[in-house]
Amino acid sequence: MGIDLAGLKLKNPVMVASGTFGFGIEFADLVDLNKLGAIVTKTVTLNKREGNPQPRLIEIENGLVNSIGLQNEGVEYFIKNYLPFLRKLDTAVIVNIAGETVEEYARVTGILAKEKGIDAIEVNISCPNVQKGCMVFGKDPNLTKDVISAVVHARRDAHLPIIAKLSPNVDDITMIARAALEAGGDIFSMINTVQTTVEVPGTKKTLTAGLSGPAIKETALKLITQVRKEVKAPIIGMGGIMNALDAREFFKAGANAIAVGTASFVDPRTALKIIEELRDPE
Repeated sequence: MGIDLAGLKLKNPVMVASGTFGFGIEFADLVDLNKLGAIVTKTVTLNKREGNPQPRLIEIENGLVNSIGLQNEGVEYFIKNYLPFLRKLDTAVIVNIAGETVEEYARVTGILAKEKGIDAIEVNISCPNVQKGCMVFGKDPNLTKDVISAVVHARRDAHLPIIAKLSPNVDDITMIARAALEAGGDIFSMINTVQTTVEVPGTKKTLTAGLSGPAIKETALKLITQVRKEVKAPIIGMGGIMNALDAREFFKAGANAIAVGTASFVDPRTALKIIEELRDPE
């Protein structure tokens, strides 16, 4: 079950996706965290972020719509309050990061690169760039290259594999993948949430946000297949994985590992169940 993704060594290919598992400690009483292939933390930014106003989470048929806004206490708070717990775990720790500017991505990476107990950095490139007319980094190959290059440089000699988290909300995801790889990225995680607009229950208001869960599985599989054919780098697949059957579909499409996201809200032990089922022959 053990795998090596461009230097990121995992005891098994099943991890929990960023934003769906907190910082691990929130699930410690429910799940044996040491059995996971990796924990991907909630997004960490340079400074504290309050997140978006309510409503921020709406359940729909076959999926979940969220507009959390990357709420977190900032990188220094993460290092002081969460990293000591994560260091004690016998599993890989991947820290998801984001920023509003290239410089913020680099500064967060530089701070984290000095710390022990981190096995990889996942770069969320689906955030607004306030210096570029609020364009989303992950929609533009040149901006993607700028961010990943800055992160790669900022890690210096830490030898932390860099994971580029790809957005499905683009015209050609292979162009973004190539840009990330050319900039020095090591691994892709895909896909991030699919942008959608839903009506807020009990109101006449609408919410434009990210859709996750089974509703986006076929989109994820299609895009993973495209990237696998065009770009040579390890892929962490995600998007609607609810069981081992789904996981096997992602492996068949070209994923080297998978991440469980929305399913953890349904059953916190979903990732562990998938690991056990994958151990058994089909």
